[in-house]
Amino acid sequence: MDSAMPDRPWLFRTYAGHSTAKASNALYRTNLEKGQTGLSVAFDLPTQTGYDSDHELAVGEVGKVGVPVCHMGDMAALFDEIPLERMNTSMTINATAPWLLALYIAVAEEQGADVRALQGTVQNDLIKEYLSRGTYICPPAPSLRMITDVAAYTREYLPKWNPMNVCSYHLQEAGATPEEELSFALATATAVLDDLRDKVPAEHFPQMVGRISFFVNAGIRFVTELCKMRAFVELWDEICRDRYGVEDARYRRFRYGVQVNSLGLTEQQPENNVYRILIEMLAVTLSKNARARAVQLPAWNEALGLPRPWDQQWSLRMQQILAYETDLLDYDDLFDGNPAIERKVAALKEGARAELAQIDAMGGAVEAIGYMKSRLVDSNAARIDGIEAGSTTVVGVNAWQTGEPSPLTAGDGAIMTADPDAEADQLRRLSAWKGNRDAQAVATALDDLRRAARDGSNIMPPSIAAAKAGVTTGEWADVVREVFGQFRAPTGVSANRSNRTEGLDDLRARVDAVSHKLGRRLKFLVGKPGLDGHSNGAEQIAARARDCGMDISYEGIRLTPDELVAAARKDAAHVIGLSILSGSHVPLIEKFMRKLHEAGLGHIPVIAGGIIPEADRERLLQLEVVRIYTPKDFQINQIMDDIVSLVEAREIAAE
Repeated sequence: MDSAMPDRPWLFRTYAGHSTAKASNALYRTNLEKGQTGLSVAFDLPTQTGYDSDHELAVGEVGKVGVPVCHMGDMAALFDEIPLERMNTSMTINATAPWLLALYIAVAEEQGADVRALQGTVQNDLIKEYLSRGTYICPPAPSLRMITDVAAYTREYLPKWNPMNVCSYHLQEAGATPEEELSFALATATAVLDDLRDKVPAEHFPQMVGRISFFVNAGIRFVTELCKMRAFVELWDEICRDRYGVEDARYRRFRYGVQVNSLGLTEQQPENNVYRILIEMLAVTLSKNARARAVQLPAWNEALGLPRPWDQQWSLRMQQILAYETDLLDYDDLFDGNPAIERKVAALKEGARAELAQIDAMGGAVEAIGYMKSRLVDSNAARIDGIEAGSTTVVGVNAWQTGEPSPLTAGDGAIMTADPDAEADQLRRLSAWKGNRDAQAVATALDDLRRAARDGSNIMPPSIAAAKAGVTTGEWADVVREVFGQFRAPTGVSANRSNRTEGLDDLRARVDAVSHKLGRRLKFLVGKPGLDGHSNGAEQIAARARDCGMDISYEGIRLTPDELVAAARKDAAHVIGLSILSGSHVPLIEKFMRKLHEAGLGHIPVIAGGIIPEADRERLLQLEVVRIYTPKDFQINQIMDDIVSLVEAREIAAE
């Protein structure tokens, strides 16, 4: 053994939450019994975007991609019999982070916990929400203000809590190169720290720098990802020392958690994902000097639907075997002095510094949101081009596609589905909660919250008071929307064609020919109904359609069926594409198709894309959806050809 004392294992987490707080609590307690050492809470989309479960926009979304938390009662049920004082909890929450932390504090106090002993993290990174995930509410300036309000509050009252988790994870999911992931995340961190400087005493600022943590992505290019993490460590140390004058090396340490790449999980031959997850985990654990502080792994079948408890257990066991059965933790860093590693790290740092200089020249991360978003869309297009062309090999997808049927996906129950009665149960309990509270106490708490939002006071104390008074998530967020306004982030999809023309000549000729028959340019409306903010697929479809010569209409995320029907009428769309990845495709498309027919536009062909289980395909076809695409349909040019054929067939039929 090289070192006198073995290194401690990282925190073992599983990103989990679904259906209801009670069901999620049972899952958490089971996972803790299996050896999980920290909790990572997934909230549903209404909770993330500040709507109660009974809001019109929440229909079909309740409990789908996480747990609904509408009030203190839900939060108490979520952590029932889990002593928060002894738990390390990560909450993946951004726009409503101050509110969810307020609920967490209120429940901890109700448990009798010492609030100063609470340990955990709220993600609280709005800049990456504008770029890649889409669960923002307010414009950048007030969002930044609320991030630093949380940081300033935790400095004083929750000294062990990480007030922000700079999240580069979704940047890579949106197509970021390693250099972009490094630079965009570091630019976000400096934007927050620059704003925080005036909110804490100067003598405490270095400690606050030390409490900024990161949440990163580890992709399949194992060596590059390992070097990226070493580059993160070195660049962050440099920024803390040179930009902020932090002298204590402890406060310059790059502390990060990780979830390995979900973008690369394949629907085809999904059992291959087990190997991908393991290899990606090695990139963030093998190098001691750049080792993750917490790791959560996706399940092998997440490209198919919700993972079952057994699937999550399999991923947890992967971590435990590496940490406890191997001798990895017995040794010093295995890569120090390796010339190949050092060259790659130096190259990544050089590329990241160049991007950081560009962002600084624009005025920082907030001012550069449009620039960064367009870079991500372009980088993702290049990634997809590589898979389509075969220059990037993905086993089972564009190479070695023939294989044996997987017994892991056979039979009933192979994929877990959300409890169909969970939404109704949540609505009943929410109605009872609203009916049993002190209405005057709620009104007073909301007035105090509104006053603090307007006068610049820290948002946390009135949020905690509101939580205890029985205020709901939607009511808290309505005050935020009222005072700060709502925001629509840039889509990153320019109306102008890109220079990616290879392989498009035949498609462009077909689009031109059909457009000539139509008497105007073929019009394609791309829409994202509901609260799902995962826009990467929709962006790539819109961008490719544009490059093929279609006239596209794409206004970004979170549009209602009514808004999309109105857009179809205004634009006289020839074809409509709907992208939904949250699992709410059936209720949303049912509503959209009804509205489309009511508007007299039922003749327009509608296609759908998303993570759509085979069992739902028949229902969508019954609703007159004419084409359905899932992650296995990676050939975007084929989708474009299908769209032209659909419009052409309708034109011939109408003649």
